[in-house]
Amino acid sequence: PILILIVCKIVIGIISKVFQNVLTKTKLDEGIKSFIKSGIKIALWCISIIIVADAVGVNTASLVTILGVVSLALSLSFQNIMTNVFSSITILLSKPFSVGDYVEIAGVGGTVKEITLMRTTLVTPDRKISLIPNGDVCAQNIINYSLEPFRRVEIKVSASYDASTNDVKNAIFEILNNDNRISKDEDKIPTVRLSAYNANDIEYTIRLWVDNAEYWDVYYDVLENIRESFNRSLRIRNITS
Repeated sequence: PILILIVCKIVIGIISKVFQNVLTKTKLDEGIKSFIKSGIKIALWCISIIIVADAVGVNTASLVTILGVVSLALSLSFQNIMTNVFSSITILLSKPFSVGDYVEIAGVGGTVKEITLMRTTLVTPDRKISLIPNGDVCAQNIINYSLEPFRRVEIKVSASYDASTNDVKNAIFEILNNDNRISKDEDKIPTVRLSAYNANDIEYTIRLWVDNAEYWDVYYDVLENIRESFNRSLRIRNITS
């Protein structure tokens, strides 16, 4: 039995080495590679235990049954863990996001810092760390803001009924046309449209396209510059947005 155990250990080492070399040549994520290697080792050791037990005269049928019961008990005990593990594999294979992407998951927005077998780590804009179990990640709606190079900015501003629509739009376009960060491509031309009549003012909706990385800078700069343009061109003091 000792000789058989030694042989099994050597065989396990050889097989594990072969699989490791094969996995090294693949483009699989490191997390998936680690999971596969661990699973192979566990399976090989279970087979080795059965072989050794058979060699010493133990009823392997009973042993297999016991291992099955133990496996079932463990699977029930670690159900949540396994859910997260298999969910991580789904995430790594389907790639709905990658490390460095800005995403929104279950209402939490942030930059993906790490994807492990158990959880996904997000860093929110205010530098908070959000740890989301991978099982929850797969069960929730995911919005990835980094997949496309351009992102549309939508801004709503209000102006007085005393200001003509043309004057308001001209004051806004003065800002948009002078900002080189805003795309002027034919399919991404900025638009300004009257969108609502409110009780005390008129609402205008501005839509423009910018590079993904410049979204928030452009968003706030346009808001601030529109106020100055309104004050300068229309002399409207109470602008809300």
